[in-house]
Amino acid sequence: MASTTATNSSALKPAAELAAYGHNYPNESSAYRQARTALLAEEIELRRHIERIAAQRRALPLGGEIPEDYLFQGETGPVRFSELFGPHQTLIVYNYMYGPQRERPCPMCTSLLSAWDGEAPDIEQRVALAIVAKSPIERLLAFKKERGWRHLKLYSSAGTTFNRDYFAETPDSPDDPALNVFTKRNGKIHHFWGEEMTGPTADPGQDPRGAPDPMPIWTILDMTPEGRGTDWYPKLSYK
Repeated sequence: MASTTATNSSALKPAAELAAYGHNYPNESSAYRQARTALLAEEIELRRHIERIAAQRRALPLGGEIPEDYLFQGETGPVRFSELFGPHQTLIVYNYMYGPQRERPCPMCTSLLSAWDGEAPDIEQRVALAIVAKSPIERLLAFKKERGWRHLKLYSSAGTTFNRDYFAETPDSPDDPALNVFTKRNGKIHHFWGEEMTGPTADPGQDPRGAPDPMPIWTILDMTPEGRGTDWYPKLSYK
């Protein structure tokens, strides 16, 4: 269940106590139940840590004002960055790795956005969501149709410095993924939060990833005995 305020940690029952409410599945051994109960306690602690981080994120001081009201190309014509908010105070922007130098879009980004397409109507009840790439808008819309996306709003940032300003483009790479959140305050638009868990922050043997990871596929695979693996990635097609 979602929460809007951090829970007072002093009022919480110990995780190990709550873990006693776990299930007993058919024919499980006592060794399995002992290990599973210990894991459940850790899962409860993880949930609490996620709540603490979310509260800390919400309490961030106001970020920097955007350098300019960028002019994007939207599905129905030119649109200013300020217009992407619609009726909302908050805007989530995902930079999609589908620049003009790519023959096909990034499979990993595509997997993420395919999941988000189904969630977009729910997300947009609370905040605005925009998907940005540097390819011409016609190219983006052609792939949107091919992929069967119905709800995502796509925009071309070609001709702007947005990608460079918000780290979807660096001197070493013309096309990186980026996830940024912006907020309107007192008639101005400020950066609120950006994903900074990139390559240099990754732990040994792991790909860079957020915490929580915004890709639902990894959350699902992490629940399995095979896990997410070390050499498997989504593809654009499995035919």
